[in-house]
Amino acid sequence: MRVLVMGASLRPGSFNVTLAELAAAMLRDRAVEVDLARYAEFLVPGYDAGVEVADGVPEGARRFAERLQAVDAFVLVSPEYNASVPGTLKNLVDWVSRLKPQPFWGHHGLLLSASPRLTGGNRGLWALRVPLEHLGARMFPEMVSVAQADEAFTVDGRLADENQAKRLVRTIDGFLELVSAVRR
Repeated sequence: MRVLVMGASLRPGSFNVTLAELAAAMLRDRAVEVDLARYAEFLVPGYDAGVEVADGVPEGARRFAERLQAVDAFVLVSPEYNASVPGTLKNLVDWVSRLKPQPFWGHHGLLLSASPRLTGGNRGLWALRVPLEHLGARMFPEMVSVAQADEAFTVDGRLADENQAKRLVRTIDGFLELVSAVRR
């Protein structure tokens, strides 16, 4: 099984990139082939239908679509901006939505987030689910939002809280079980 994992943050030291790296390590521990993507590889200009007509879909969106099409499932780890999805990530989804056949269609997805706030970025994940499900992604019902992320990680990138760590393990295992069952 191959899974694309991406922390959708450009900030150095991002909690979401740390969580993406942890998820990727957990997947590798379960014999999953992981494509750990850097968000900076997929930067695109703001969606503009005029630009699309003149120049087509930007290369960053095409690269993301190619990587998505090469895997069985994806894990997006997204920050929350103003109780919603970051504009740059929504913009990438919008550009990818212009491609045919639709790259998200039929792919299984898992959403994770980390935030220094008590909600852990959960509101942003709910906002992100909507366009992904609209585009045909089969989003795993459980999501993990790591609250108080500024204190949540150990120096080696693990979750310090045993309950949070167990929840992440259960969620990843459940996600893999579902994807494996569908692949059979």
